[in-house]
Amino acid sequence: MPVDIEHLTYEELVALNHRIVERLKFLDRFQAHRAMMAFDVGARVSFESTREGRLTGTLVKFNRKNVTVLTDDNRQWRVPPEMLSPIRDVPPGGTVVPRQGNGSR
Repeated sequence: MPVDIEHLTYEELVALNHRIVERLKFLDRFQAHRAMMAFDVGARVSFESTREGRLTGTLVKFNRKNVTVLTDDNRQWRVPPEMLSPIRDVPPGGTVVPRQGNGSR
């Protein structure tokens, strides 16, 4: 969708920039909120840490953009909800093996 901004003044461009930034922030919050709604407090979840690999734990709190997860080794992590995967029937300290691929062809 092309937008002609050549005729806009400096002030109009600044105002447009502010509107765009606010809209992007809103869309980010909406996406995080939608991802959070897939989980409940107390849900068993897993996520990938770049330093520590796959971690499992329990979702304990919803924050504005992230969720707080208490991992099985009693550490708290603030994690974007998009990074969470639900897990079932895995006791604390159990091993989670991520599925390869998405299963569709």
